[in-house]
Amino acid sequence: MNHQTRRWGRSVVTGMACCIMFLLFAGCDQKEVALEVTVDAGSAVASAMVDPVSDQVAPRRFGGVFLQMPELTISGNAERSAAREVFFGDLHVHTDYSFDAFAFGTIATPYDAYRYARGEPLAHPGGFKVQLRQPLDFYAVTDHAMFLGAVKAAADTETNFSKLDYVQYINNLNAPENLNIGTILQRREVFSTFLPKTIAKVQDGSLDEDVLNAIARDAWRDSVDAANAFYAPGEFTTFVAYEYTSSTDDRGNLHRNVIFRRADKLPAMPFSRFHSQDPEGLWDWMDGLRAQGIESLAIPHNSNGSNGHMFALTDWGGAALDSTYAAKRLRNEPLVEITQVKGTSETHPLLSPTDEWADFEIMPYRIATTLYSEPEGSYARKALLDGLSQEQAGLGNPFQFGFVGASDSHTGAISDDESNFFSKVGLLDSTSALRGSTPLSEAALAVRRKAGATNLKEIAGSTYQTGAFETWGASGITGVWAEENTRAALYAAFRRKETFATSGPRIRVRFFAGYGLGIEALDDLDSLRIAYDRAVTMGSNLTVLGEHSPEFLLWAAQDANSARLQRLQIIKGWLENGKAHEKVFDVACSDGGIVDSTNYRCPDNGARVDQDTCAISQGVGAGELSGLWLDPEYDPGQRAFYYVRVLENPTCRWSTWDAIKAGVPPREDLKALIQERAWSSSIWLVPDHLP
Repeated sequence: MNHQTRRWGRSVVTGMACCIMFLLFAGCDQKEVALEVTVDAGSAVASAMVDPVSDQVAPRRFGGVFLQMPELTISGNAERSAAREVFFGDLHVHTDYSFDAFAFGTIATPYDAYRYARGEPLAHPGGFKVQLRQPLDFYAVTDHAMFLGAVKAAADTETNFSKLDYVQYINNLNAPENLNIGTILQRREVFSTFLPKTIAKVQDGSLDEDVLNAIARDAWRDSVDAANAFYAPGEFTTFVAYEYTSSTDDRGNLHRNVIFRRADKLPAMPFSRFHSQDPEGLWDWMDGLRAQGIESLAIPHNSNGSNGHMFALTDWGGAALDSTYAAKRLRNEPLVEITQVKGTSETHPLLSPTDEWADFEIMPYRIATTLYSEPEGSYARKALLDGLSQEQAGLGNPFQFGFVGASDSHTGAISDDESNFFSKVGLLDSTSALRGSTPLSEAALAVRRKAGATNLKEIAGSTYQTGAFETWGASGITGVWAEENTRAALYAAFRRKETFATSGPRIRVRFFAGYGLGIEALDDLDSLRIAYDRAVTMGSNLTVLGEHSPEFLLWAAQDANSARLQRLQIIKGWLENGKAHEKVFDVACSDGGIVDSTNYRCPDNGARVDQDTCAISQGVGAGELSGLWLDPEYDPGQRAFYYVRVLENPTCRWSTWDAIKAGVPPREDLKALIQERAWSSSIWLVPDHLP
């Protein structure tokens, strides 16, 4: 593979500092083997095995008849698996050690973040308290490896670093008297001056990179200590983690969160884009740690803002992907974050024009810009389809990932409640006017006009701040099915991809597929034991069994603190004559509705929202939905994937709640309502031979 490593390169400045400034203004290569067995005159004769990638004949390992090894699996302990519980958490949270979060006014430490996740209130930079509706089961602080702790150290006048001439304007940046919007220009300099000057000084030798490394090591050690201090096996799980923050030279997002399984042996400091701008460099580093017994996984996020690069079919150097690349990526990245504050990355209306629910919390920009992000190569469903095509061609499937959701909070606190949304970037979006959901006051507008601001928009006689903030969402969260709330059990679930994502509510989802299950619901422990014994669960492969159609068992339950459920769906993607297809099937309807056999849709259940008060219909919708489903268009010769999507009844979007609280009409160019949802990881249907 064409692998390139860059350290302290110029593209780092253009890829990070310039784009973030906008915010201030608004183990081995495994190949499948095809085996053909023919029977002639009462004797079985095995043909030679042919490698579909190289077309080379593999040597026989013994004489006689070759038999094909079936790929079916069994459960080693269905009873234990059936007792798995659901746990909810966030694997993407920033604190004051992240250079951008500190610049946004965040003073919450990793310790504060974990206290918040356990249910305690947290002080927001905007001067108010925030608190979860109910505690979380697990949490991971993922501060940026790039400049880890550096801005905080520059602000702390007790450090030697703070005494360098070029950082003294950052001294006491987040002292109480400076935590206000009046310090916006000073905060802007962190991006416009600190980042490029620090890089330049390392390049010209006037600043020893060991100074920054020492700061990063100290911050990393403290973050590890915080995770260990709050880890309470069986009650609350913390993961040692961080964010690898890279991008392409055209500002396409390539960010990943790296999650470590254990905390007894760890790298002395995290790997950053300064060590490699190419994510393959990160994977190589992770593979090297794995060889030392240090296990981790990386979770890509905000593929929607990658400008087509996150799921591109070429590597960093422009070479076509091959089976070596696929194995390396899948080994290191079994999961993808598909929803968070900066938009949802399941699919896009341009990619899924027949999916009525595809236009959900779409952020159309590259991260921290208002530059258009190309949808092709940027959304998870299309990547799943491309993965099928890659595998069909004998190149392996680099995109056989499970789904998770997260917040990407930069305040230490997840903001997943539409009715109490405080967004993510501290002081910069701490009010509804700053978020663009309510008009600017005359005084605020005068200040912006005097400063020459261009991110203003006239709507129905009022002036709003505009940009990316209003396209953000109150999302998301990860659900995990595991035996217990411990690092080992949760991490094992991540690896087997028994995970699901939600847009915020704690909707619960189960999904199984198998043959001759003998049950039609997942309503008790016995049926779950049968499902785990006779079927595979989300995140797994299911091998085609002759002409038999697989049975799909799916179930979802509402969050008691959110709206009731409207419909339960299966999303199918498949290959037919070398072409990728997708389709949405409603499987279960609320309120006694029956799925239409011609268009596979539930009828309207009549759920409505009073947009003056955000009151929702009472007595409409379901607390649970479930079904046993057979694909009406099943073809055993097709490669396919299936995943569950469940939709709540409509409710008010956060921007509508903001407007109601401010006593103004909702901004008319923003969606007033939302349908919260959850997505299971996929089940992949694999033909028992290569077509």
